[in-house]
Amino acid sequence: MSSEQSSRKAGILLHITSLPGNYLVGDFGPEAYKFVDFLKKAGQKYWQILPLNQTDSKMSYSPYSPLSAFAGNTMFINPDILVQQNLLRKNEFEVLSGPSDKVKYAFAQQIKQQILDSAYDEFRSNSNSDLREEFHSFCTKEEYWLHDYALFITLRKKYGNEQWNTWHFKYRQRDKDALKEICKKYSESIEAEKYTQFLFLKQWLVLKTYCNEKGIKIIGDIPIYISYDSADVWKHSEYFKLKKNKEMLKVAGVPPDYFNDNGQLWNMPTYNWKELKANTYDWWIQRMRKNTELYDLVRIDHFRGLSTYWEVSALEETAVNGKWLRGPGTDFMNVLQKEFPDMPFIAEDLGDVDQAVYDLRDKYNLPGMHIVQFGFGKDMSKSVHAPHNYTTNSVVYTGTHDNNTVKGWFKEEAGKRGKKNLKKYTLKKVNAKNCHKVLLRIAYRSVAKIAIIPMQDVLGLGAKSRMNLPATDTGNWLWRAKKKHLGNTIAKFLKKETGKFNRLSK
Repeated sequence: MSSEQSSRKAGILLHITSLPGNYLVGDFGPEAYKFVDFLKKAGQKYWQILPLNQTDSKMSYSPYSPLSAFAGNTMFINPDILVQQNLLRKNEFEVLSGPSDKVKYAFAQQIKQQILDSAYDEFRSNSNSDLREEFHSFCTKEEYWLHDYALFITLRKKYGNEQWNTWHFKYRQRDKDALKEICKKYSESIEAEKYTQFLFLKQWLVLKTYCNEKGIKIIGDIPIYISYDSADVWKHSEYFKLKKNKEMLKVAGVPPDYFNDNGQLWNMPTYNWKELKANTYDWWIQRMRKNTELYDLVRIDHFRGLSTYWEVSALEETAVNGKWLRGPGTDFMNVLQKEFPDMPFIAEDLGDVDQAVYDLRDKYNLPGMHIVQFGFGKDMSKSVHAPHNYTTNSVVYTGTHDNNTVKGWFKEEAGKRGKKNLKKYTLKKVNAKNCHKVLLRIAYRSVAKIAIIPMQDVLGLGAKSRMNLPATDTGNWLWRAKKKHLGNTIAKFLKKETGKFNRLSK
């Protein structure tokens, strides 16, 4: 079988924030397009990113704790493109910009907000009829979430960005007359929020089209839970386990395991699946529909939560005293399949997973995940992450955004057993200098139909370049690639390796 006919493909994991560029955070600007060209040169088929949702400083800018399940991160809007499209006058904003080796979220957010305020002023004063019509069409199409999100953000700013359960009672309870009054009083602020979401989607869809025209598909990521302090919980409180006063009643997490004696307490409300089912899972279906518009494939984070989920009282300080509860399972998945017959989803089936999770995944023919780093422990012969146990209908990673880099793992986490097993398995002398290439080739050589490598592992970077350390609140989501990282030498290396293992995308 030639590589042209092969269904075996490869891709790179690199979030938008990690792209190089001039605005202290990666965005949808020229460097994003250069990265797509890099992927094409390297023979890659997939670009995997993390959630694009709007993040917040109080949640340490985690893309997995968004302010909305639908709204995009406006820090990703590129000012230069706005200038090129005559949507923004070139003013003094460039003096505030400059490249950075790490993301500087607070400063980037401040700069981008100033720019977006100017863009909205330009829209208000000089927008042509075609642009205004395009904007109004966007508002109509996105009405099911957009207005409430814009209202939520407007109220949040009014209350100094404090979470919504601290607002005046009438706003917490969404009193119709009170909200109508706010909409009238702050109409421009609400419209400005809608306009920035319009600009976000406009820029992203142009970039996605460019990807697809180059033969690159986007793999996106959908967090299974949503922040309590979000427009969705404020608007749809009946879909979450809250008290009568709308404080959190039950929260999600994972139980104690080998890595954490206290488990993980996520402080996100669990779902009221009974109420969601009564409404044919409408909020979830709308959410999935939005994600299939943004991405070609969607990774469902913590897929096991659809089978069974760990629930803890909101009063607990750790996740120890929780319990497993049955999720919506096949009832939800049947509705999902009816809406999306092609089921363009990947099941993130990592962690404490039982057979019921695999059965649910396989019933709908969803690819699962394998992590090469996990394959060389004491249970190597039976581990689902050991390469000999991989299945074809799966996606293999050297590591994910939640893992150390391969080099960091080898130096700090593999231990004597892991290093010994890796050497036995590969019949090679593996060291800190070559470990990233060894694991990359294991992934490429495997039977998994898709192999995704984090950019840090392609480059052989150490633990300082790790994207996220679960259960920590600081120092995450900061790594950025440098322009030199995305040059011809790395592209040629990737093309050679993907071709060697019949994963080359023409």
